[in-house]
Amino acid sequence: MLIALFPGDGIGPEIIAQAKRVLDALGIDGLTYEEGLVGGAAYKAVGHPLPPETLELARRADAILFGAVGDPDCDSLERHLRPEQAILGLRKAMGLFSNLRPAKVFPELADASALKKEVASAIDLLIVRETNGDVYFGEKGMRKTAEGLREGYDIMSYNEEQVRKIAHQGFQAARARRGKLCSVDKANVLETSQLWRDVVIEVSAEYPDVALSHMYVDNAAMQLVRNPGQFDVIVTGNMFGDILSDQASMCVGSIGMLASATLNDSNQGLYEPIHGSAPDIAGQGKANPLATILSAAMMLRYSLNQPEQADRIEKAVAKALAGGARSPDLGGTMTTVAMGDAVLAALA
Repeated sequence: MLIALFPGDGIGPEIIAQAKRVLDALGIDGLTYEEGLVGGAAYKAVGHPLPPETLELARRADAILFGAVGDPDCDSLERHLRPEQAILGLRKAMGLFSNLRPAKVFPELADASALKKEVASAIDLLIVRETNGDVYFGEKGMRKTAEGLREGYDIMSYNEEQVRKIAHQGFQAARARRGKLCSVDKANVLETSQLWRDVVIEVSAEYPDVALSHMYVDNAAMQLVRNPGQFDVIVTGNMFGDILSDQASMCVGSIGMLASATLNDSNQGLYEPIHGSAPDIAGQGKANPLATILSAAMMLRYSLNQPEQADRIEKAVAKALAGGARSPDLGGTMTTVAMGDAVLAALA
């Protein structure tokens, strides 16, 4: 089983190092690693955020454990050379279309949420986000209007097959959980969303055991704050999912706690924490590695067929938190390495 390690930029190398320590401690036979350059680190080394060698490694690997990309030094580069193009390029080249972002409150962290404790404690949801379409991959550019004004444009589009694939993912996830799927769109004003809703309803006929509801994205954002416990699985498009999943992370207490998986048809996946590269704290030992460690657990479950080992990691994280492990984002003072040590001690 080959894991491609892509640390990337900012705090990426620090958090990947802790996840690898935890994986090594499991003693899984046949687990091997190869490291590749991505993001700003790759651009500075070889002139491109996703070098051919990195993409070749990604395709060979059984799974990818990804740190983060983003470097202020690269902000003035042409868009196709910016660090963020590494993750978009991997999604497109490998057909990584289904992003799974669980959000569940650890009891010990309910007080860390900006929500009331009784509201936050009810959060246990999964956001299923389509990641190969929408405005991120549509036609885009800059032009001049008839009046000579600069105008930027990004075209939002989905075809029915893209929607059908992610709808199946959402229904299957809901079937494995509590049997409720909420499809989030903006069908009252967007033709793209009207197609989305129509296709989701068509697919629902194949899942009579799953209760389907629909919600406009602005209302969904409000409901995640007002009554997040009502949600089981949310399925939505690329842009809406990007925004709602980050919102959900703060509802559970810290963006440093949320893992994610992005899968293709073969369940080959890219696993990453949903936070960014945090260049303001890079190299200071302040980064919370738990989201990356939990991403490694998702990797074991979805791509490497090691569900028992995934359970071990998740239980160790819960035990470490119950024992008082807290990085600065959780109101504590423990370093990145100390948080890794706490998980390893709980694992033992």
